[in-house]
Amino acid sequence: MSQQAILSEMNAAFADVIINEARCPVYASFFGAMGCAASIVLTVLGASYGTAKSSGAIFSSGILRPERLMQNTLCVIMAQILSIYGLVASVIISGDLVEKMPLHQGFLQLGAGISVGLCGLAAGFAIGIVGDAGVRASSQQPRLYIGMVLILIFAEVLGLYGVIVGILMLTKSKENLTTCM
Repeated sequence: MSQQAILSEMNAAFADVIINEARCPVYASFFGAMGCAASIVLTVLGASYGTAKSSGAIFSSGILRPERLMQNTLCVIMAQILSIYGLVASVIISGDLVEKMPLHQGFLQLGAGISVGLCGLAAGFAIGIVGDAGVRASSQQPRLYIGMVLILIFAEVLGLYGVIVGILMLTKSKENLTTCM
């Protein structure tokens, strides 16, 4: 083997190490962990706001119409579904976290977590505000209950959109990866 061939092989191996180190830095898993945390923390914040805001209306309207108390808890149930969305996304993300991973995968996991988390937060705010006003209104006029339920469904779907986008991003994060050594 000539000296030129040996140098060529060494340069190729060295270039692979440099490319691998650039694509797989030690901090790549940090972004995935932050996506995991953002997903659960933000959805739980949205769910807690939706629960707290609509619960005040449920209890105050329960004094006026106690027979509608269980029917009006739909707002709280829908708010809690948002935290399940965040939990599912966090479990999926945490299952793919490893010490040495491509930066691309970490960024997609961060994006997926933020997508689920912020959509869950927005949906929780919407559910809380609609639940508060809707429960109070439907206690005075029961025919408004169906309209409140429809608006709550539209608010809940906002969180579901975030989960769908997050799952698509997590699926994409497993394709064509650099093998980290």
